[in-house]
Amino acid sequence: MADYFSNFVEYFPRLMEGLKLTIIIAIFGILLAVALGIILCIFSISNSRILQKIASVYITIIRGIPLMILALFLYFGVIKNSLTLVLAAIIILGINASAYMAEIFRAGIQAIDYGQMEAARSLGLSYFQTMRKIVLPQAVKIMIPSLMNQFISSLKDTAILSAISVNELTMTAKTIIARNYKAFELYSYAAIIYIVLITALTWLSKKVERRLSYDKR
Repeated sequence: MADYFSNFVEYFPRLMEGLKLTIIIAIFGILLAVALGIILCIFSISNSRILQKIASVYITIIRGIPLMILALFLYFGVIKNSLTLVLAAIIILGINASAYMAEIFRAGIQAIDYGQMEAARSLGLSYFQTMRKIVLPQAVKIMIPSLMNQFISSLKDTAILSAISVNELTMTAKTIIARNYKAFELYSYAAIIYIVLITALTWLSKKVERRLSYDKR
């Protein structure tokens, strides 16, 4: 047991380097997912059947493909040698999460009573003014817990990106294992780090959700 903890202290700095890259990929991947998700959401709620179909097909395909397959297909089939590994990882994670983000945005907006839209329009506000001043401020409060949960899921999904050799936390552990063959120890260290990080983010998510629930009263 003493060796287990001493080894953890020894490998901790390298694992933290992998965790740093994991967090960077997750943050920028989610930002890309938000941008794509907003566009897809606009397509989904538009009056154009063509735009609705485009959004529907995209969301269905992306949600239907496992992230591992999506990562291998996009990296080796599309973006290999044209982008750095980190940028490729961000794009892959962003594309995967964008389909879920689009549904979160759509559900949040549609949760607002359509009567508010009609009332605002009858008062002379344009569609975009109504969305910006009335619908979106309310929808954002509804969406925040789901958005935070999606970030947590995407953070865990970064482990799959080790399949394309992105040197995030899981890949860092694999690299160390290749030298000392201590698979159980290294994967358990990575698991502990993930658990601590995800637990902290889950606590933060619940705190924000409680705060939003309190503000609605």
